[in-house]
Amino acid sequence: MKFWRFAQSIIFGLLLLPAALRAQPTEIPLWPNGAPGSEGKKAAEVVERGKNGERSVFQVHNPSIAPYLPPRAKATGAAVIVIPGGGHRVLAIEHEGYNVGLWLSEHGIAAFVLKYRLARETNSTYKVEVEALADTQRAVRMVRSRAQEWGIDPASVGVMGFSAGGELAALACMRFDNGIQSATDAVEKQSDKPNFQALIYPGNSRIISPVKESPPAFLVCGYNDRPDISEGLATVYLKFKTAGVPADLHIYSNTGHGFGLRANNQKPSGNWIVRFDEWLADSGFLRKQ
Repeated sequence: MKFWRFAQSIIFGLLLLPAALRAQPTEIPLWPNGAPGSEGKKAAEVVERGKNGERSVFQVHNPSIAPYLPPRAKATGAAVIVIPGGGHRVLAIEHEGYNVGLWLSEHGIAAFVLKYRLARETNSTYKVEVEALADTQRAVRMVRSRAQEWGIDPASVGVMGFSAGGELAALACMRFDNGIQSATDAVEKQSDKPNFQALIYPGNSRIISPVKESPPAFLVCGYNDRPDISEGLATVYLKFKTAGVPADLHIYSNTGHGFGLRANNQKPSGNWIVRFDEWLADSGFLRKQ
């Protein structure tokens, strides 16, 4: 068993290695002419590396998605908007963004890593439920608007959020429309309702209130996370159950907050994304090869 876990870590490490060696995907602005609410904000994004070498991003005024597209021969038709966390102060863009996008694309799932505006960074004028949510909703619409180009099934577009990003994913699954048919912008004509939601140790779980129309949910957290997450997510699962919405719940022992997806995580929590892949297949969101 120990040997197999070691082998898994080596394989996963090799999988992530190209992310450091090859260029990042070209980011696509969500609003080519500037995001509503960001008028006049010209400061450049700031990228910093922590002691572990992982990147974080802040000062986002031009929200975007970075596409990780699988080879056509491997594509399953599913797409995931990947929403990093960071307390709405920064974006933990590496282990809750790029690593996830790369893994998903290598397994036939199109992924789009979202850079959204941050409501709680110093001197921010943005709000979580206004600009940050609008960025999430716009990302869903944009992916649907280009589904044919990217080989995506418009009925298999979901959201995956980590911590603060999980809060946005949950909000997007509670506040949606079927498209604004009177809009002059073709993207806005698309529905912004996700077909599924993956909430990975979501922040502020108290706001999550599913109804029978809510998308099915994949829920993950660590047993040692703070109580409003580790216990709160169990309560959220029961809310989905009561509403009649299919949900998977995974609570990993000996695991705290913010584990994301890292090559050196040899705990069972390091394989949560494999469980997610299995859940997508079992839920019928992956096109059979």
